[in-house]
Amino acid sequence: MMYALADCNNFYVSCERVFRPDLWGKPVLVLSGNDGCVVSRSNEVKALGIKMGVPLYQIKDLVTQHNIACFSSNFPLYGDLSARVMSILRSHTTRFEQYSIDEGFISVDHLPANKRKSTCERIVKEIYQGTGIPISMGIAPTKTLCKVASKYAKKYKGYKGACMIDTEEKRRKALEGFDIADVWGIGRSAQAKLAAVGITTALQFADKSEAFVRRLFSKPGVMTWKELNGIDCIDITELAAKQSITTSRTFAKAITDRAELEQQLANFCDNCARKMRLQRSVCDQVVVYAITSPFRNDIEQYHVVQQVALPVPTSDTREILGYVLRAFRPLWRDNVQFKKAGIVFTHIVPENAVVPDLFDTRDRVRDAALQRTIDSIREKQGRSSLILGTQLAIPSQKDMPVFKADHHSPLYTTDIHQVINIKVG
Repeated sequence: MMYALADCNNFYVSCERVFRPDLWGKPVLVLSGNDGCVVSRSNEVKALGIKMGVPLYQIKDLVTQHNIACFSSNFPLYGDLSARVMSILRSHTTRFEQYSIDEGFISVDHLPANKRKSTCERIVKEIYQGTGIPISMGIAPTKTLCKVASKYAKKYKGYKGACMIDTEEKRRKALEGFDIADVWGIGRSAQAKLAAVGITTALQFADKSEAFVRRLFSKPGVMTWKELNGIDCIDITELAAKQSITTSRTFAKAITDRAELEQQLANFCDNCARKMRLQRSVCDQVVVYAITSPFRNDIEQYHVVQQVALPVPTSDTREILGYVLRAFRPLWRDNVQFKKAGIVFTHIVPENAVVPDLFDTRDRVRDAALQRTIDSIREKQGRSSLILGTQLAIPSQKDMPVFKADHHSPLYTTDIHQVINIKVG
């Protein structure tokens, strides 16, 4: 097998720059929810020494000094541009696997060996011309080596956006200069173990014996070692699925209206259920909670924490939300200032492991078909194209009072009222 990994460069920043060409070449960063921490950095920001995850308040002086453009996370925009990038990738292969919002693997086995790099170079150009998003591609016989190659493609312009590791000589040369901390699957604890025995590069790790690796690591670590040695053994569709899925928010302004809070819970349910469907799982336990600020001594303290048991494991947003609201409404109190709320899906199992219930009254075949149709439409038209009655539409810039987003950009591609205006003459 030969794969190609397409990795969008500084994705969130690149999305913001698509409609702000004046920011190309200038320092730009994107912030997490409630404008808390840095989650995406342009190369210019990286050069200033600003680290990923640093709180905004700690770098305010640098932001002012270097005139750094700051943006609040605009997930509807990022999701829409991601879908466009992935659509172009799908058109170039019969086998596509999306790994994250900004990464996707394609098979290049159908291409002659001498055409693979040049074809990927053309894909890089096509995606940039079609979406405005710069990407880097890494071509290799394993997905871990693809990750290594894509980082070289991103770092060195001479690769023209696509780096290929297709020989033993190239593999060893690439791993020799690759920090072990940057290897896909090597976390901080694994890095510390390897550093303790003098291993700092990917090649040093790959050159160790399998027996040595098994003494240090469990199966995932051994798989990473094999992949670095050119043995294809990781299927991202079979990676361990999440055992719990959470969506929560701390609100910039406390919520005292029940309908408003239920709208947020509906969004949280929708987000968790969508993630669960992507990994082809279902759950039969949901926890819903809403709490007041523990730092406020001048208000009534009240916490809602309710576990909801579903009669049949499901990933259907409508069904789950119905049970969540029925459990939440009796616990509501007027005039309580809720500062944070969240939804947690637990007891998650593969969808094909569910035993049908003889007394189940729902038409689950029909429900599943409807949910697939809804997901398909939303993937093509945007997540705000179809919503539940209880659910807030994907927020527009003027509809974001509950989350701090002082630097939010317009929804250029998902809100007809916010499309870019061009003046001629």
